[in-house]
Amino acid sequence: MIDNRNGAVQLSVEQITRLCNRKFGVGSDGVVLIESHAAEDFYMNFYNPDGSQSFCGNGSRCAVAFAGYLGMVGNHGVFGAIDKAHAFIVNDGEIAIQMKDVGAVEWENDHCIIHTGSPHFIKMTEDPEKMDVGSEGAAIRYSERFAEEGINVNFVRMGEGELWMRTYERGVEAETLSCGTGVTAAALSLAAMQPSVNEVLVHTRGGDLRVKLERTPEGGFHDVWLCGPAQPVFQGSIEL
Repeated sequence: MIDNRNGAVQLSVEQITRLCNRKFGVGSDGVVLIESHAAEDFYMNFYNPDGSQSFCGNGSRCAVAFAGYLGMVGNHGVFGAIDKAHAFIVNDGEIAIQMKDVGAVEWENDHCIIHTGSPHFIKMTEDPEKMDVGSEGAAIRYSERFAEEGINVNFVRMGEGELWMRTYERGVEAETLSCGTGVTAAALSLAAMQPSVNEVLVHTRGGDLRVKLERTPEGGFHDVWLCGPAQPVFQGSIEL
């Protein structure tokens, strides 16, 4: 998380990759620049470790926490991002981000594809903990259909109103412990199969998150919120 309200930080792909490197840099699943915005409370400028850009759900929750630390926001507001403007609410240590609307979910055998700011391949499995997420996720992400633009791959086991998942993320090109847009996509896939569910508890290796949702008459979803905590780990400086 970098305070770039003055616009002085302009990172190259090489610098982003170095910052995210876990042995020779800070170590991260991405870089977030907090920037000023003419219409919103702030702009979240997110980069994957390979320098590509996308929307990041968990990065957004962290961005709101950091903007609060900088004194830019209070308990509610709106921030800009690469996909659209997002409302947020901070309540008793939990940060909720309003995600984009999603149309009806269509399943193909044991999987579906959902775009929640980033594209996600949701694959059903009996036990995500037994999956080789690195190799099996890469096989789907680099398959002929997805190789050019890439896709995030989520291995999911569903219960009643809750699910367990692991994620291979494009841009990181490895498993990450928790993916906010992936959590949202997986939750919506569950809600599509369980019509009475309006809130889903999601278990990831990085912790638990909740997704709240409302349904549209067409079978899609709106007023979707990704909810969970965000905690500071450390702060410091690095020479670029």
